[in-house]
Amino acid sequence: MQGDQYGAAADTEVKVWDPFVRIFHWSLVLSFTVAFISAEEWDDLHIWAGYMAAGLIVFRLVWGLFGPRHARFISFVTSPGNVVAYAKQILTGDAPRYLGHNPLGGAMILALILSLAVVSVTGWMFTLDRFWGVEWVEAVHATFANMMVGLVALHVCGVLISSLSHKENLVRAMVTGRKRAPSPSDINA
Repeated sequence: MQGDQYGAAADTEVKVWDPFVRIFHWSLVLSFTVAFISAEEWDDLHIWAGYMAAGLIVFRLVWGLFGPRHARFISFVTSPGNVVAYAKQILTGDAPRYLGHNPLGGAMILALILSLAVVSVTGWMFTLDRFWGVEWVEAVHATFANMMVGLVALHVCGVLISSLSHKENLVRAMVTGRKRAPSPSDINA
């Protein structure tokens, strides 16, 4: 039985991410990237990519309430104390493996959704006559869009750190939906 470069073998994997979570994730990556790149040059493309991102956020909020186990917010949204404790465990190299999102991943999801919601709402406001040219709307939109870039960079770093520390390809898992089966020391949340 051949494993991938991180040690996962096909018959020792379990399904974690449903197709809707995976499609949402990669569609959001695409829509935000297109919106960010087209911001100054292609207004129509920028606006439509923004609408797509907003629609995806609404979908994810609903799916976070009614979707399968690992898609639900209740499975990965935790207290700030748990997030800080997990961050300390990462720094000491003692962070447990989570089958679903770990506490920092859950906090990142909330930060990304909230920030992109602000970007989407202020972008939509800017298309209305009432808010066209209003400086604070444009400033909030630009600030949160740029903040999203920083959050995405932190997200990618977190994925790389978790992938390396737990010897598991998380990018592959978000494509296939499958992760290494949990061991007794893993947290199946």
